[in-house]
Amino acid sequence: MSGPTSAPSLDDDLTAEQTYLDNARAELARMRTSAESLDASKASDAISGEALSYTLARRIASLQDDPRTTLFFGRIDMSTGGPQDASSVAASADSRSGDRWYVGRRHVADARGNPVVIDWRAPVSTAFYRASHSAPMDVVLRRRFGVDHGALTAIEDEHLTDPAEPEEKSDILASEIERPRTGPMRDIVSTIQPEQDEIVRADVATTICVQGAPGTGKTAVGLHRAAWLLYSFRERLDRTGVLVVGPNKAFLDHIGAVLPALGEIRVGHATIEDLLAHGRIRATESANVGVLKGDSRLADVIRRAVWSHVRRATEPLIVPRGIRKWRVPAYEVQEILDELVSRGVRYDAARQMLPQRLAHAVLLLMEQAGDSPDDRVQDAVARSAPMKKFVATVWPAVDAAQVLFELWSSPDALGVAATDTLTNDEQSILLWEKPVRSKGAARWSLADMALLDEAQDVLSRMTSLGHVVLDEAQDLSPMQLRAVGRRCSTGSATVLGDIAQGTTPWATSSWDETMTHLGKPSHHLEILDRGFRVPAAVIEYAARLLPTMAPGLGAPVSVRDNPGRLDLVAVDARELDAQLAAVLAETSHVPGSIGVIAPDADIDRLSKALQDNGIQHGRLDQEHGDDEDHQVQLVPATVAKGLEFDRVVVIEPTDIAAAEPDERTGLRRLYVVLTRAVSALTVLHAKPLPDALAA
Repeated sequence: MSGPTSAPSLDDDLTAEQTYLDNARAELARMRTSAESLDASKASDAISGEALSYTLARRIASLQDDPRTTLFFGRIDMSTGGPQDASSVAASADSRSGDRWYVGRRHVADARGNPVVIDWRAPVSTAFYRASHSAPMDVVLRRRFGVDHGALTAIEDEHLTDPAEPEEKSDILASEIERPRTGPMRDIVSTIQPEQDEIVRADVATTICVQGAPGTGKTAVGLHRAAWLLYSFRERLDRTGVLVVGPNKAFLDHIGAVLPALGEIRVGHATIEDLLAHGRIRATESANVGVLKGDSRLADVIRRAVWSHVRRATEPLIVPRGIRKWRVPAYEVQEILDELVSRGVRYDAARQMLPQRLAHAVLLLMEQAGDSPDDRVQDAVARSAPMKKFVATVWPAVDAAQVLFELWSSPDALGVAATDTLTNDEQSILLWEKPVRSKGAARWSLADMALLDEAQDVLSRMTSLGHVVLDEAQDLSPMQLRAVGRRCSTGSATVLGDIAQGTTPWATSSWDETMTHLGKPSHHLEILDRGFRVPAAVIEYAARLLPTMAPGLGAPVSVRDNPGRLDLVAVDARELDAQLAAVLAETSHVPGSIGVIAPDADIDRLSKALQDNGIQHGRLDQEHGDDEDHQVQLVPATVAKGLEFDRVVVIEPTDIAAAEPDERTGLRRLYVVLTRAVSALTVLHAKPLPDALAA
């Protein structure tokens, strides 16, 4: 491999490639001007005009050039026709001869429709990511470009069919991975690794579960998979939708720029709280209650509670019509009720069928009496006031809040629904200590939201999306997983997580169990254990916790040449805030983001200390989130999951671990916090470190 250089031997190539980039930018500008010239008002009708206007607006937005970036980051020359030299490529508007492809974030074509840059998601781009010396995939030359503020600064070539050239690591690739940044997550489109690319390009019908250690890029892989699916199955997923579910709003803000940078703006983002927003969360509960409410057995309890509202028919149905009254015996009504209950449809759907089924029974009585009623008569009987009143007595309308209110308020109702499912002690845990007067006064918890969602699904089927990307899946309870699974029951999912980073009392210990609760037992498991973002010094330090908190789980391996920096700083408690200010003052002149991660209870005090020391900073807690990009961000430990910073300062690891309900969860929280650094980690502590870290 020839390393990144602008030496005289490659100066001509670099100049030619920059000329080609300038030409590509000009073609993109021409494409945008052409799109802006189209007139949606000339559509055949108003509805078509509105749809065309929306499509054109999206098209114009997607053609916006960002001068801070380059339109392409790589090139592959294929063996089909023999590669041209770069100067001949740049000299012609129709520069691609069929054996050379420039790979970028979006497709760019010239005036004749010939591709100038191909989208990274196009099938031919696969070779750019996966070709190697052992399996060149018809690639003779792979070229990577160094970029600075939109200009090409270096070239790095790999001659994949040259047996004399050794296979070496790419310096341009390494520098791009480690490049400092401030603000939201960047896309990794120029640095996707072969094992990541296989996940990204898996078929739309395949549900994939990714066990990814810190720094392996699992979140970025999931987002790029969403972008690839929308590119490859546009019509299907435009119709059915794609949703990304993340652990908190800070995480969604962090990843929010990735998909728009890849040209995809039609992807929904939600936290699990957003997804299950069936009411206002007004209560908190102990961990043991939350664990029980998240248990999958509650699905059976909810189902029985909903269907228990269907009552036995003890009276006949009597429908007056004209001068006669038609009578359907109670036993016949019960047969109809039993048949509808056994059909496997939702409660509300069966309830809507009941009037027609009963009206049909009345119709048969009319025919037996010599009348000749038609469908209009049956519909009239089904809509009649006596029918509506009778249906309301045997099959009343209910809602999810009413179902759960009755369960938590009434030992009898819960006892009937939980028969052979929950023990008496478990039932007593679920009952409210002080029952409320009505469902409207109920103080629901976060765990209740998943149960309300379950009840709603028993009542009426939810619409399925085409694809769901679920990140940090290890932290969801079985009932929350069932709720997410309902959103992709007829679609597929990309499930991302790390068992070692499970920080809830109900965190999973098995991906098979998780995927079963999600409704996707037939899935493909991928393991990412090569750390590209977390340096060796940091990951090896954090991995000391694994034997205690996640025995049997393999430690991730950093594949970066730069080992990173690890500083353990013991200070007097009275000097901790001043020492933090000193560390930040010392490092703030270095480009890149800095995350100060601390126990949640210390955030207000630390924020004031930073202000007193003149250190501008942002806060990523729920109450103080903002849209401004600060180099220094103050992050509560419970919000750190999924975030990353060039440099991280961790405050009082022992307090971070002690804030959780048990030792395992506390050490897992600490593991998450310690693995947020891309380049350097500083641990400031006045209290002794946990035993596993002090070893």
